[in-house]
Amino acid sequence: MLDFYRFTHFQNHPKLMHAVSTKSSTSPYSFSLALHTGEEEKSIISNRQTLTNHLNTNGKLQFIVANQTHSDHIQHIIEEKTKGWVSLDDAVEDCDALITNSPNVVLCILTADCVPILLYDAKQHAIAVIHAGWKGTKAEIIKKTVRRMQKVFKSNPKDIVAGIAPSIGRCCYEVGEDVAKHFIDTPDGFTQVREKYMLDLPYINKKQLLEAGLKKCNIELSNICTACDSERFFSYRKEKGCSGRFMSMIVLKS
Repeated sequence: MLDFYRFTHFQNHPKLMHAVSTKSSTSPYSFSLALHTGEEEKSIISNRQTLTNHLNTNGKLQFIVANQTHSDHIQHIIEEKTKGWVSLDDAVEDCDALITNSPNVVLCILTADCVPILLYDAKQHAIAVIHAGWKGTKAEIIKKTVRRMQKVFKSNPKDIVAGIAPSIGRCCYEVGEDVAKHFIDTPDGFTQVREKYMLDLPYINKKQLLEAGLKKCNIELSNICTACDSERFFSYRKEKGCSGRFMSMIVLKS
């Protein structure tokens, strides 16, 4: 039986479905869903098929996966056609945020410590997924995605509900000055410990959402550190370069 992490406030919206996958000891590669990390392709596709069966899609949903590159590139998904689900060949290229207002299109992000963010505009019925590692956070990809939703869907940030999914926390994310210096304008986003810095990417992304105009009450953090809870979530740092990835997904129901 698969287990998912879900946000409380997203479940209050009947036109929305979302899920964050977790590890499974009975599945190949602990239920990794990544095609790009070198595992046997057939096993990963089998895991993805298990996921679709569990979600009871009945073939109606189209899954969109991007080739994530730690960029600030955002892709508006218009075509209701699966991409990157059974092969890397047709994945959305060089992209770290996806937006759509098309029903039955599942936007997907793969992570193993970086910050996955899900957005939902309940008024304009539009959604987004964002992959924010430290480079994407430095580039303020989350703000740029909100602005793109404003431009494309006429979204009002005050209507957008956000979920910041499990990711590595301040407790475990040690970086050097070369990384920390990019967040010097957010001094409450890190703690200096001698020559190192404990960086809080979930907090910094939450702050950027507030700066983008979202209401504080509309932002929900999982408060789960992937490194602390590596039995349930893949953690590249804790597992010393693991190849597994879990998936954060959001879709508008028809």
